Amino acid sequence: MEKSMFLKIVDDIEANFPYFKDGFDARGRGSFKPLQKVASAVRQLATGNPPDEYDEYLQMAARTGRDSLDHFCDAIIKLYGREYLRRPTQHDVARIFQAHEERHHMSGMLGSIDCAHVEWLNCPRHLKGQYTRGDHGVPTIMLEITASQDLWIWHAYFGAPGSNNDINVLNQSDLYYTERNGTAPDTSFVVNGRQYKHGYYLTDGIYNKCSTFVKAYPYPTDPKEKRFKKLQEGGEERCGACFWGSKRKMEDS
Repeated sequence: MEKSMFLKIVDDIEANFPYFKDGFDARGRGSFKPLQKVASAVRQLATGNPPDEYDEYLQMAARTGRDSLDHFCDAIIKLYGREYLRRPTQHDVARIFQAHEERHHMSGMLGSIDCAHVEWLNCPRHLKGQYTRGDHGVPTIMLEITASQDLWIWHAYFGAPGSNNDINVLNQSDLYYTERNGTAPDTSFVVNGRQYKHGYYLTDGIYNKCSTFVKAYPYPTDPKEKRFKKLQEGGEERCGACFWGSKRKMEDS
């Protein structure tokens, strides 16, 4: 995290939440500074370590560290939830479409979707079988994310056992909840005179065939197809988007 961003978060939290303000205890001794409390919370979130591990560094008791983390999470949600913890609006969709059109010369791409495995170091023994997959060898928890070209995360689903694959996680997540209940923004677009009802995401090959997913070629033969497959499945969404735009042009011609 950049220092300027960290200090801005500290200032915003201190100005809006009494728990983080400077104060004095019953003995007249000064309490921990907002900087110390936020530093403790961020370190716990970043490393997953218990709060008493930072006793020597911050001179802070474990109970104060836990309280700081609880208050910090509540503060972040109340301060930034409306802006950062939300689904894209109609204005956001138009802005994303415009950015991809200008950068990649293509239309209708909402971003990319993929899953990541986060290792669960303190997984209970009786859950290790449920959270362990053969290709990882350790218990993991899966995180599903959709992101646009500027790395803005528009959807996140966390908590699926690591024994699942991307399709299982997609079936559990609420990615298409707004589509099902009719509250999703309009993502239709037009390419070469043909109108498509929904925008799409770049995905790797494991996802099912769907109009809202664009996957790499399953059996590439042409050098361009092989390069497109390598870049897209390697997570280089920007390059993959450029090649997808070229792919559409080749198909249209």
